[in-house]
Amino acid sequence: MAKQAPTSETPELTALAGELRISVGKLIRRLREQAHPGDFTSAQKSVLLRLDRDGPATVSTLARAESVRPQSMRITVAGLESIGAISGEPDPADGRKTLIALTPTFRKSIKASRAAKEDWLFRALQAQLSPQEQDELASAVKLLQRLADF
Repeated sequence: MAKQAPTSETPELTALAGELRISVGKLIRRLREQAHPGDFTSAQKSVLLRLDRDGPATVSTLARAESVRPQSMRITVAGLESIGAISGEPDPADGRKTLIALTPTFRKSIKASRAAKEDWLFRALQAQLSPQEQDELASAVKLLQRLADF
């Protein structure tokens, strides 16, 4: 990626980047407060999100996707299995492999957690922002999505 030459706007853009980082971080913390507390490690959260987004996977596939050794992933998976968040089924294409998936009960828990976060955010948007500000935020969300996909 080529570095851009400094311009007169660089200090303002640097300040914007810092303010955006702080604001997004604070919003994420507030959203986490709305969820039911869980004692998941960051590795476990990452695996759960990946299984939710991508569907069932083998331990080897998860290990590659998370850039960890299969032995480490087996430990993470075992911890999640022990609390009933995930379960394994024989791979229909290759019975020697096991596909790991979220359990229906845990999927319901994820759905409830997301609903609580979205409900809080909906109420906050409604209470704190005018209709014009809500429209501005909708435009800003599109820009944030572009940044996240960069």
